[in-house]
Amino acid sequence: MRAILFGGGLSLLISLLGTRYAIRIFTRQGFGQPIRDDGPTTHHTKRGTPTMGGAVIVLATVVGYFAAKVITGSAPTASAMLLLFLFVGLGTVGFLDDFLKVSRQHNLGLRSRAKMIGQTLVAVVFGFLALSPALEDERGWRPASDHISFIRDYERFALPTVLAIVLIWFLVTGFSNAVNLTDGLDGLATGASILVFAAYTLVNIWQNSQSCALEAGPKCYEVRDPLDLAVVAAAITGACFGFLWWNASPAQIFMGDTGSLALGGAMAGFAIMTRTELLLIIIGGLFVVITLSVMIQVSVFKLSRASGLVRSVFRIQAGHRVFRIAPLQHHFEMLGWEQVTVTIRFWIITGLCVATGLGIFYAEWVAGIG
Repeated sequence: MRAILFGGGLSLLISLLGTRYAIRIFTRQGFGQPIRDDGPTTHHTKRGTPTMGGAVIVLATVVGYFAAKVITGSAPTASAMLLLFLFVGLGTVGFLDDFLKVSRQHNLGLRSRAKMIGQTLVAVVFGFLALSPALEDERGWRPASDHISFIRDYERFALPTVLAIVLIWFLVTGFSNAVNLTDGLDGLATGASILVFAAYTLVNIWQNSQSCALEAGPKCYEVRDPLDLAVVAAAITGACFGFLWWNASPAQIFMGDTGSLALGGAMAGFAIMTRTELLLIIIGGLFVVITLSVMIQVSVFKLSRASGLVRSVFRIQAGHRVFRIAPLQHHFEMLGWEQVTVTIRFWIITGLCVATGLGIFYAEWVAGIG
């Protein structure tokens, strides 16, 4: 338990101080954020704000985690190392995207295909290793499972290894892109991520106290290394807290794809390793809704450009859009909401999603035991 406190506290301190230093360095180097021209006009004042701040979140998390292990004299576990691999790997893909943007001073970095290849490579390697028998512990538990899960594995829904890796790929790429889409307002993705990772810190602590390794029972958790995963979750939470000090409105630095891809991938990684894959849809509900808003907007707009017969079937006028602009947070901006108002209300929504998810998680255990 001390490692959790050390990991979270050290990561917060490193991020808080390191971000201030990064702002100076990135400003001096001219690593300013390009702004999309078709977005809300209020965002044009942000042009030139330093980006790639997610590198500080990643660095603070890694240093905070390993410092906590050294202080407490405990060895890193396979689960934590795999989670950090996923976190750093996707952060590297995002860093390449951000670097191309600032070097070209254009809001297009890596081509979408190249970006997806990078995400896929990291996700597949993570999935292969997490499901590998070589990483089984003495009880035969692996970091990930080949079963579909909600609160725990569904025994009836075992997948062939190939399909299990495909599911892991879908979750990792889906949530890394979801957080990326959410990262459009000062502090929005950072604050929402804090709540999600704090939730997974609690989930891992609870799973550790009710682990089948301690006492077998009908509702114990067969999760490998939950306490060490809690250290990683606490470290990410602390790193995001420290970064939010500088990222809150008016933001002095943006996390960029470096941070958003890393954070989204880590969320998926925790869901996979804690056997709560489908529960992530509830805990990370805000990210899901924002992603759906983009999918709906694109689908309807494409249908609106189809033939007259297709438009008549779906009763869509030419050029029709469901939202004034996507992602969803910008739609509310276009309706006249202040950025801070949108951010705070979306944080509240995230809090409700997290509370609902944790409530379902705990209620399942109570119902099963009681």
